[in-house]
Amino acid sequence: MALNSINTNSGALIALQNLNATNSELNVVQQRINTGKKVGSAKDNGAIWAISKNQSASSQSLNAVKDSLSRGQSTIDVALASGDTVIDLLGKMKEKALAASDTSLNTASFNALQADFHSLRDQITKAVDNSKFNGISIANGDTTKLTFLANADGDGFTVNAQTISLDGLGLSSATTFTDAAGAKAMIGDIAEALQTATNKLASLGTSSAGLDAHLNFVGKLQDSLDAGVGNLVDADLAKESAKLQSLQTKQQLGVQALSIANQATGSILSLFR
Repeated sequence: MALNSINTNSGALIALQNLNATNSELNVVQQRINTGKKVGSAKDNGAIWAISKNQSASSQSLNAVKDSLSRGQSTIDVALASGDTVIDLLGKMKEKALAASDTSLNTASFNALQADFHSLRDQITKAVDNSKFNGISIANGDTTKLTFLANADGDGFTVNAQTISLDGLGLSSATTFTDAAGAKAMIGDIAEALQTATNKLASLGTSSAGLDAHLNFVGKLQDSLDAGVGNLVDADLAKESAKLQSLQTKQQLGVQALSIANQATGSILSLFR
């Protein structure tokens, strides 16, 4: 038989315990809805929180890798643009040499072609000297290779420089011809320089494609890491919303149950009337 006591109300104590448990669950659900995370701190789940923080750090560090690879792309793109100009100028130099090899030309015409040849030659030097991105060039012979970040561990992606200056193409700032025979011989030299230039630009193009592919991979890796972290710590808001409705109803019932339990001791007064 239940004890009728005004000192101890067992029913109210049980109702209060249940209400407190409901309120505690409700606070957790509300926090998850507010933050969008089921694990927002080490207190929620120490192991999962630690894993998520480590993976988030790895993902964030990949931003530096992407920046480095993007700089590499830009550096190569500038060199390729310079290379296109060099090839165009070499083609025009070959045209001038061929025209100057015509023995029927008078002196004035020959001298004009020679002057044009020299101007084109000097433009190659200017184009290559200006082929810099962020003060760095892989086309003017100042460096032999550049290494960019490849991963979060600091490993490198190396790009070999390709010198497309006059010296790098087997020519020089003194390259010229003085007569029709010399102009005819120059045609072969320019053709060889053209072949060398196209080979070097092809190599740069391959390096650029490699950087593009690796940058794309790093982007996908970062997305995968972010998605993995989300799977670990993000809350299922649809589920939490349903649970919130359930707990709010349970809370209201708990308050009513506690109110009823508190009224039970009042019935003892009727025994003394």
